[in-house]
Amino acid sequence: MNNIPSNLEQEILRLKKEQNAVILAHFYQDPEIQDIADFIGDSLDLSRKAEATDADTIIFCGVKFMAEVAKILSPKKRVLIPDSKAGCSLEDSCQPIPFAEFKKKHPGAIVVTYINCSAEIKALSDIIVTSSNAKKIIEQIPANQEIIFAPDQHLGRYLEKTTGRKMILWNGSCVVHEQFSEKELVKLIANHPQAKVIAHPECPESLLSHANHIGSTSSLLKFTQENQGGEFIVLTEPHIIHQMAKKNPSGKFYDCPFIDKAGCTTCNNCPYMQLNNLEKLYLVLRDGDKAKFGGELSMNEDLRIKSEKPLRKMLEMS
Repeated sequence: MNNIPSNLEQEILRLKKEQNAVILAHFYQDPEIQDIADFIGDSLDLSRKAEATDADTIIFCGVKFMAEVAKILSPKKRVLIPDSKAGCSLEDSCQPIPFAEFKKKHPGAIVVTYINCSAEIKALSDIIVTSSNAKKIIEQIPANQEIIFAPDQHLGRYLEKTTGRKMILWNGSCVVHEQFSEKELVKLIANHPQAKVIAHPECPESLLSHANHIGSTSSLLKFTQENQGGEFIVLTEPHIIHQMAKKNPSGKFYDCPFIDKAGCTTCNNCPYMQLNNLEKLYLVLRDGDKAKFGGELSMNEDLRIKSEKPLRKMLEMS
C-alpha cells in the first residue's frame, strides 16, 4: 500500500514529531492505533485535550463528526483524518434538510442534540450533549420547556426514563448498538452468571433492561476498573475491551454479537471505525491532503461558528 515502510510505527512517530502533531484515538479504534496514540478517549474528551496542546496538527483516528468537533474547538490547528470515508450511521440517520423541517414543526422547542451528529446539525441546535452529561443538562432546562432530542432515539428514551422528561425524539440510531442480539445476550448471561452486563445508553431498551450498569464509554471503562477481577458482558463497540483489559488485567470480558441476515452470529465491530488503520495513519501524516484515503478536514468558518455556539453552551452547563 503506497510504499509502506517496514518500521511503520517508528515512521509514524518520526513524522508526528516533525509536524508537531498529536494523535487522538477513540476507544473504538483497533488496538494498534490506541497503543500509538497520545490520547485515547471519547470524542469530546479527545477534542478538548487536543485543544489544550500546543500541537499544530491533530490526527483524529475516529469518525468524521469527531474530527469536526476537534476543528470547531481548534480552528487554527490542521485536522487530519486517516480515512475520509469513516462516517457514522447515527450521523447519517439525521440529515440537515429533513431535520430543519422537523424543527419547524415544533417552533417553541429547544433543540438538545447528541454530539454524534454533523456540524450542520450542531448548527441547527441550541445545546449539544454527550452520553456523560446529557442527564445533568436536561435537568437544568425548565420543566415547562418543550425539548427536541436528536438524533439517537434509544439514548433519548433512556434519558426520558432517567430524567422523567418527555421529549420529542428524532428517529435515529447507531447500527452497532442497535444490532446487538438479545438472544445472544441471554445466552451469555446464562453461560456466565457471575458477569455484570454493562451497556451504552445507545442500546435499545430491551437490551438495557438486562444491564447492571449503563453509561458512556468512559463510564463503562471506569466501572470495569473499579471492579478488579470481575467478569463483564460488554454492550458497546468491542474495541473498548482493549483498554478495559489494560486497566483490569485479571478481569474477563465478553462481547455480545449480532445475528446477520443469513442467521450467522457475527462480531459487532463498527464498520466505519474499522476503516482506519496504521497504514492510513502513516499515509495521511506523510502525504497530507494528497493521501490516498484520508486528508485534511476543512470547514466553512460560518458553519464552524454556528456549530461552536451549542458546544460552548454545553460546556457552560456541564
